Amino acid sequence: MSPVRFERPAPSADEARAALVTVRDVLRWSVSRMQAAQIGFGHGTADAWDEAAWLLLWSLRLPLDRLEPMLDARLAPGELAAAIALVERRCTERLPAAYLTGEAWLRGVRFLSDPRALVPRSPIAELLDTDALSPWLLDGEGVARVMDLCTGGGSLAILAARRFETAQVLGTDLSADALALAAENVALHGLDGRVSLRQGDLWGAATGGAFDLVVCNPPYVNAGSMSALPAEYLAEPQGALGGGTDGMDLVRRIVDGARAHLSARGLLVLEIGHEAAHFEAAFPDLEYTWLPTEGGDDRIVLLERDALP
Repeated sequence: MSPVRFERPAPSADEARAALVTVRDVLRWSVSRMQAAQIGFGHGTADAWDEAAWLLLWSLRLPLDRLEPMLDARLAPGELAAAIALVERRCTERLPAAYLTGEAWLRGVRFLSDPRALVPRSPIAELLDTDALSPWLLDGEGVARVMDLCTGGGSLAILAARRFETAQVLGTDLSADALALAAENVALHGLDGRVSLRQGDLWGAATGGAFDLVVCNPPYVNAGSMSALPAEYLAEPQGALGGGTDGMDLVRRIVDGARAHLSARGLLVLEIGHEAAHFEAAFPDLEYTWLPTEGGDDRIVLLERDALP
């Protein structure tokens, strides 16, 4: 005799609107709704609890870092309906939360975000926000020119300008749509005078001489991984993700052309995500350094000019 399966009730938006009262109520329901929908994460949050808290606080125009004092607050009918509707959109449309709210936060900095570019999340931001590059850059001394290759919405270019306060920063991308979003973010942060943007194919957009630092989050996802991406990642520009069979198509071009665009002590900081094995196979004779981040010890590689081909 086969065991009788216990059927769990599906979270219902209609029931939620009729029965929920407090922030705590809506948060609990939202987590259940997201778990039932089996949505994908990775665009700023790692699980249903953090995602639900983020969307709920944003919907209620509450501080995004102060959930606890708000948990027992009662919601007005309009607030309740709006919060539930936002969670429903997240579960049914399978869009990243940043595309629904129009904003993303990276290392405590706010950026405008929409489907014109990837949601800002590069771990290179962590390196720009800490002393991780100091052994090579002497705490930023002498960093006069920085390039953000494949800038997308401009988040790394802006963080580099904030980190190196006297440097001129160039952000480049092949996508005109991404650069339009980047321009909005540059204006948002009042950096029009130090961050410039240029459209072009990789190094073809580099102008103005050598760079002391080039940061780059290129398309690097291998073909097998691309075919298995969750729906949330498929909502992003695919040209900014896919890197060919082994993920290294654009990475090879970037490494091959980097030396000519770096100053004497220039550095190339390159994100390769989960493609460490493919990177090592593609460049067996290259000297490089892995830069540890909170997400792992082999996600970002640093290359010095003299070691480049």
